[in-house]
Amino acid sequence: MCGRYASTRSSTDLATLFDAVDDTDGRVVPGFNIAPTMPVPIVRRSRRKEERVVSAAVWGLVPPWAADPSSGARMINARVETVTTARSYRTPFRRKRCLVPADGWYEWQKLSNGKKQPYYMTDPSGDPLVFAGLWEFWGRGDEGIMTCTVLTTEAVGDFARVHDRMPFVLAPERIPAWLGEVDAEVDELLRPAGMSYLSGIESRPVSRAVGNVRNDGPQLIERSELSSEGGEETQQQTLF
Repeated sequence: MCGRYASTRSSTDLATLFDAVDDTDGRVVPGFNIAPTMPVPIVRRSRRKEERVVSAAVWGLVPPWAADPSSGARMINARVETVTTARSYRTPFRRKRCLVPADGWYEWQKLSNGKKQPYYMTDPSGDPLVFAGLWEFWGRGDEGIMTCTVLTTEAVGDFARVHDRMPFVLAPERIPAWLGEVDAEVDELLRPAGMSYLSGIESRPVSRAVGNVRNDGPQLIERSELSSEGGEETQQQTLF
């Protein structure tokens, strides 16, 4: 699964990066410890404006028929294997696909001593990662909220050593098709990224401080490994 990630670019920078219009109205705050139910930036294709927009969406998709938005906390991820058939995801998959920009994501590996070592997956070049996402709108008018979910897939390569699932990462050339700007069959949309692209993503052990959502800051992505006694080693500055 993907339950924590970093997204430190401003909505203005994301709009420039993705050739989009900033429509967030200051509702998202960049951070190194993004957690479910937080407002996050997404990039989507606006049919009304006929252009890309950066929108603010609560992380945790809420279907239109939900009685209240609390169900979103359980729907932060959509499995790529069932996204075309699951009731909550099949309609947004057809009509409301989006990008979820990230600097990187965190996963926890269970060690032989029972402790868990968090890892941070990122592109060391500093280029953003793009998760495939879906969005929905719950409620009406000014009382409504936009929500989103991140697609996940079976982990491959070095990522599988840490966790059995990972975000469905889109290589840059896949973005227009995912946003519906060019035609693509379902099999093409859901084709996993190749190892030629994924091999450029680093898997880095980091501090367990990321487990507390109240913690934030660049220290969370610095290299830090658990010692054999279960305590954390001294953090080392890692430059992208």
